[in-house]
Amino acid sequence: MALYHPYSPLHIFFRRLLALTLGVLLFPLMLRRRQRTRCYSYLHRYWSKTSEKPVWLSQAESTGAYYY
Repeated sequence: MALYHPYSPLHIFFRRLLALTLGVLLFPLMLRRRQRTRCYSYLHRYWSKTSEKPVWLSQAESTGAYYY
């Protein structure tokens, strides 16, 4: 029994399409804001998520072999 279930390719496509659309729409507003890095960090995390597993956990598991 899997603990985290992967999203379907169609679900991932629509998530990334939404992240891209929001990034393009928010770009003019974020040019003069001080917290634009936080906004684009959230968008990157939304883009990177391909399953129910937290993004930080999947990234830590993928880079674990480099440190051990």
